[in-house]
Amino acid sequence: MKKLGTPVGALLAVTALHAGAAEGAPSADPLFSTISTLDAAAFDAFNHCSAPEQLQKHASFFAPDVEFYHDTGGVTWSRQEMLANTAKYVCGNFRREIVPGTLKVVPVKDFGAIETGSHRFCQFASGQCEGLADFAIVWSNKTGNWLITRVLSYGHRASQ
Repeated sequence: MKKLGTPVGALLAVTALHAGAAEGAPSADPLFSTISTLDAAAFDAFNHCSAPEQLQKHASFFAPDVEFYHDTGGVTWSRQEMLANTAKYVCGNFRREIVPGTLKVVPVKDFGAIETGSHRFCQFASGQCEGLADFAIVWSNKTGNWLITRVLSYGHRASQ
C-alpha cells in the first residue's frame, strides 16, 4: 500500500464508506481493504479533477504505460493520453460512484490484484446518475507501491 501521507493516507476515513459499497465483502480481508482504499482515493481525486492538483493526484495512481480500454471511447496507451481525455471529458462534468455490493477483489500471484465491479456516472449539472458501466482494474504491487496498469470500462448503458 502507498505510504501514509500520499493520496491514500489522506483518505483513510473514506475507506469505511467506500468499503460499504461492497456489501458482504469480508472486512478482515487486507487485500480488499487495500484495493478499496486505493480505489476510493483514486476516484475521489477523479471526482474533483477540475482542480489541477486533484487531476495530478488522480494521475499518481496510474502506471506511465497504463492501458485504458473503453468500449465507447476506444483505447489509450499511456497515463498522459488517459489524463488528457479525463481533463477534456470528465472534469467538471460528472463523478463516478461504485454501485453498492458490486466491488470484488482477487489476488494475482506475485503481481497484485484485479478489482471488478459496476459504477455509475452522475452529472454535476443535473445531479442525475444517468450512466452505468462495468469495470476491471489491474493493480500491480511493486514493493508496496500499488499502481493501476490496465483498466477496462465496458457495457456502458443508461441507468435504470
